[in-house]
Amino acid sequence: MFSITCDHERQYEFDPAHTALMVIDMQRDFMDPKGYGAVCGEDVSPLQAIVPACQSVLGWARAQGLTIIHTREGHRPDLSDLTAFKQFRNAGLGVMIGAPGPLGRLLVRGEYGHDFIDQMQPLPGEHIVDKPGYGAFHATELQAILTAAGITHLILFGVTTECCVFSTLREAVDRGYWCLTVRDCCAAYDQSWHDATFTMIACQGHLFGSSAQSSAVVGAHLPLLAS
Repeated sequence: MFSITCDHERQYEFDPAHTALMVIDMQRDFMDPKGYGAVCGEDVSPLQAIVPACQSVLGWARAQGLTIIHTREGHRPDLSDLTAFKQFRNAGLGVMIGAPGPLGRLLVRGEYGHDFIDQMQPLPGEHIVDKPGYGAFHATELQAILTAAGITHLILFGVTTECCVFSTLREAVDRGYWCLTVRDCCAAYDQSWHDATFTMIACQGHLFGSSAQSSAVVGAHLPLLAS
């Protein structure tokens, strides 16, 4: 068993053989200055700033033999999996999902903008889960992947904190997974949204699991003494 010292000195203990790292939506559409987020008028610099910490935790997880799962939000080219509400919400921003953008059609699978940023590309053998919604369990094969791998614990990070990361976390907690969210490997377009999410994670005795800094995660190399 490994142990990570979490925020507020909580300990997160896990067996790497039964733990998955979930890398949430590290895509050009959200993080590139020409992607969907920027087209919507958002400042992507807070998201770009977390990349070195994310690379560090991803490298650590690979070295420890964790199952690695990368998620991408986006829609089929015919938009058949796009709900009317989601398109209505985007129309209110003046941006239509599927419209042409600087990196290809916005939030459409197979487009350059839909793919992962260069620094966070998956390695062969790592799982890629394409999702049409915010949470990674909805309308995807994620549950089947986790069950087949015998996963009981999840370490999560990515973008954006308050949306796809938190949606996936809440889905995972409802399914009984022991979850840890890496604080400085998550980002929102607005810092207050990020901070509020981590307040919610810790509320009522850590209602949505544990949180920790990347430095604590990458320091988790030595197994605990056998009891």
